[in-house]
Amino acid sequence: MLARLMPLPPLPLVEIIELENLSPRGDDGFLRLERRRLKVRYPEGDESESFVYDSVARRALDAVVVLAHYADAGGRTMVYLRSTLRPPARLRPADSRPLEERDTLGMLWELPAGLVEADECHLGEHGLRRAGARELCEEIGATVHEDALTALGPATFPSAGVIGERHHFYRVEVRPEALGEPTLDGSVLEERAMVVAVSLDEALEHVRRGDIEDGKTEIALRRMHEAISLERA
Repeated sequence: MLARLMPLPPLPLVEIIELENLSPRGDDGFLRLERRRLKVRYPEGDESESFVYDSVARRALDAVVVLAHYADAGGRTMVYLRSTLRPPARLRPADSRPLEERDTLGMLWELPAGLVEADECHLGEHGLRRAGARELCEEIGATVHEDALTALGPATFPSAGVIGERHHFYRVEVRPEALGEPTLDGSVLEERAMVVAVSLDEALEHVRRGDIEDGKTEIALRRMHEAISLERA
């Protein structure tokens, strides 16, 4: 912990003004394009020229990320990872790849995570923990009480230039004997996923080597390492 934290300068309180909604209508897909004509009003009162901005929206916006862990017989902190198929990563256009990709492009190791549903969204912190407990059951077969989940740092914007989604991070202890069969969510992308337990130190080494490429997973692993270091200090 820093003895004295130098504050950041205050962010400017700019206003975004929607002039026109140009979004295409009739799209009932999982994601939808939102195209708006906007302008910015600055604190001094002057305004920018208008501009068109594209973003993506969906019915359920925010997501929970859950680091499930336990201590093994040697006292090592173990964490659960899950294999996941991500079509947008797999289908990256060849002419847009600055570097050569692996044969496993699109297959990622991730922590359990998922969207906060409408009936959970309106329950605040309780709803977020409920969503986290539900995702653990679906993705690694762990049944935990929602109150057992503990916040693992503040929420983040994973891609604020494209979508307004926040990621909410939690941690919870899950012993191996408490694992059952994942209930899954019915999606093809969740079928035949592998669930593995590795030590936190090994997981962080895989991050450094590029074996774990998922950003939210890296954030949670590093926060867990920091939390344990502070608890032991």
